[in-house]
Amino acid sequence: MNDTGIMAIEEFQAALDWQATHAHENGAPCTARVIRALAKVRESDTATGRRIAQWKGLTLKDAMPLRMTGGLHHLVLTGQDDRLARVYSGQITDQDQIDRLVCELVETYDTVLLPWLDGPPQTNEAGRSASIMAGLLWLSRRVLPRFELFELGASAGVNTMLDRYHFTLGDTTVGPDGSPMRIAPEWRVSDQATDRASPPPPSPDFTIASICGCDVTPIDLSDTSSALRLKSYVWPDAPVRMGRIDAAIQLANENPPDLVAQDAGAFAIDQLAKPQEAGTTRAMFHSIMWQYMPIETQDAIRQAFELAGADATPDRPLAWVSLETDPATFRHELNVRYWAGGTDDGQSTLLSVAHPHGAWVEWFGV
Repeated sequence: MNDTGIMAIEEFQAALDWQATHAHENGAPCTARVIRALAKVRESDTATGRRIAQWKGLTLKDAMPLRMTGGLHHLVLTGQDDRLARVYSGQITDQDQIDRLVCELVETYDTVLLPWLDGPPQTNEAGRSASIMAGLLWLSRRVLPRFELFELGASAGVNTMLDRYHFTLGDTTVGPDGSPMRIAPEWRVSDQATDRASPPPPSPDFTIASICGCDVTPIDLSDTSSALRLKSYVWPDAPVRMGRIDAAIQLANENPPDLVAQDAGAFAIDQLAKPQEAGTTRAMFHSIMWQYMPIETQDAIRQAFELAGADATPDRPLAWVSLETDPATFRHELNVRYWAGGTDDGQSTLLSVAHPHGAWVEWFGV
């Protein structure tokens, strides 16, 4: 993925304006006001303000504003300071008042908030798994419908548990009926779609035999403080998303997702090198994480897939399912590739575009 278009916004105010507008347009106007307040934080005589002012890199691609909103939300969730709660609930909407409040919080909690700028937000959003599942259902009609899955950049493993979620995808339902995680995006059919309005229903043989994931620093959802940190990155004025993260925490406490602490490139290469059971499709998936990886890591994963794909057979297929951001348009696109020893192996198919947090999916189908 090249740093072109929207994701290449480096100038601070332009990035801040874009991120605030994006939050507002996606159902989080209160968070948008907090984001706009960071302009005043940047001018403050605090370590946090100075670091923001001296930021090196692509401000928007680094999600720098969202690093700060995570830290500020964390103050409320942990009970350290609840003054922003009235902003998140919409009781305070005056931007000047919010600017002053956020600056006061940064001055008071400067040393607490500063480390939140060290790494990108852990944007583990269960709603995105709707696109991944739609891609798997589409694949199940083209390769073997028994899947061995592995996820890159799994964070806390929220989407590594997608086999435990119940999905309603247009006219298609899949997953355990009793699941506390109910994923039902608004299903839109694109003008470019074929006569199929939603993914094909799962065949009787559709199975997720195994699923695991990696992250450089995976989050343990069974640990209260870790779970609160992940929850901090969810916009507090988005109640559906907050409910989904609570459901994910419940499921993780019942049975933790299978996660390892490992670089995504090394993990993908290791997974591809494992012996593959006959009659099973090995598939990698990831969502809104590719942009955070070094180009060298991206290239290593692509090369590993091309090599492994050359050895794929109808009895041991290989697939790659990705929901990632087009850097030029900021569309979140579901692309699927598969290898099964055929002439069309490795071709990428754009199946849908989706809301950043899974509120809707626009299905193209093929």
